[in-house]
Amino acid sequence: MALPALSTSTSQWEGLAYDPGLACRCLAEADSKLGDLMARVGPFSMRPEPTQSLFAALARSIVYQQLTGKAAATILARVIQASGQRGFPPPRALLDISPERLRQAGLSAAKTAALKDLAARTLDGTVPSLAKIRRMDDEEIIQRLTTVRGIGRWTVEMLLIFRLGRPDVLPLNDLGVRKGFALTFRRGKLPDAETMVRRGRRWRPYRSVASWYLWRALEL
Repeated sequence: MALPALSTSTSQWEGLAYDPGLACRCLAEADSKLGDLMARVGPFSMRPEPTQSLFAALARSIVYQQLTGKAAATILARVIQASGQRGFPPPRALLDISPERLRQAGLSAAKTAALKDLAARTLDGTVPSLAKIRRMDDEEIIQRLTTVRGIGRWTVEMLLIFRLGRPDVLPLNDLGVRKGFALTFRRGKLPDAETMVRRGRRWRPYRSVASWYLWRALEL
C-alpha cells in the first residue's frame, strides 16, 4: 500500500492544528482498509477556510442551510446590502435590521430568528471570540454554540473541521461520511453511530482526516 505523497510545510498547511503528513501515516498504520482508501484518493488537500469572525462564519452557515450555494449567496448579498455594510454586518448592525427587511432579503422566518439570536448571543458573550474559542476543547465549543437557535451539532462539527482545523472530529450524523464508511468497509447498509464510534477509535486523534477521506470515497 502506497501512501499519498504529502507536503507538510507550515505555509501550505496554515490553519490546521495538526501535521497532516503525520496524521495520514498514523491512520494508514492503524487501519489498513482506511489506508487503502487514502492511497486511492491521493494527497490530503483540505485547507481550513480563513475565518476572521466566528459570528460571520456561523451566520453564513445559517443562511446556507438547506439551500444551493447560488441561492444562499444571493440571499447573503441581500442581507449585507440591507445592513448598509461593506462586508457581513457585525452583530449590532444585524440586530438593527428589521425582521421584515431580512424576510424581504429571502430569509425564512426560522433563519431570521436564528440570525437575531446569534447576534444577541454574540453580544452577550455566549458566542466567544475566535481568540477564546481557539483555547476551548471541541466538546466545550459544541456545547456552547449549540445553545444558539438554528445551530446544531453538525454545524459546529463542520466549523471545527473546515474553519478551525481541528484534528479529531467525527461527524456521526453526516450522510456523506456514513456513505463513505459503508463503501470503504463494504457494508450493505449505512452504519449506525455505535459502529462508527467503534471503528473510529483506531483513527484517534485524527478522525477529521479520516472523515475527509470518507467524503472523498463517494467521488471514486
